[in-house]
Amino acid sequence: MALLRSIALDMGDLGPFGKAGYGRPMAQQRPTGGPPTEADLERIANAVLAEIPKALLVKVRGVAILIADFPDEATVDEMGLESPYDLLGLYQGVSLDQQGVGTVRDDLDRIFLFRGPLLNYWCETGETLEAIVRNTLIHEIGHHFGLSDDDMARLEEEA
Repeated sequence: MALLRSIALDMGDLGPFGKAGYGRPMAQQRPTGGPPTEADLERIANAVLAEIPKALLVKVRGVAILIADFPDEATVDEMGLESPYDLLGLYQGVSLDQQGVGTVRDDLDRIFLFRGPLLNYWCETGETLEAIVRNTLIHEIGHHFGLSDDDMARLEEEA
């Protein structure tokens, strides 16, 4: 079973770590070595959330951000993935553009960050883990706002 760690989204204090250490290479942050832990990913995600303007963050308030080791088998099958390493993050829920006054919610909106695939991508690309987590989390928040993968690719090209 995949380990899940939830990140609390508190509008007053966006995480116990704030921006401390954000952007430094993981080797400098963890002098004892070893792979980054769930707590390391939580710290990075909290730092990303701290950078999001509050006007936008209010719209993400009810979304749980969870860290899991890998996507579950049902998700891998449903998405037609060749490997669980093919998915860095996932938004599950009803996007803001689909919500209405009469929308009945049967579950919580969630963003998953998948530790195994994130660490694998980090090792393969040489990008900082902070940049990878930041891009993944912002991408999944984009889905919460109702943007498709094509919409986000277009926005990135225009930037």
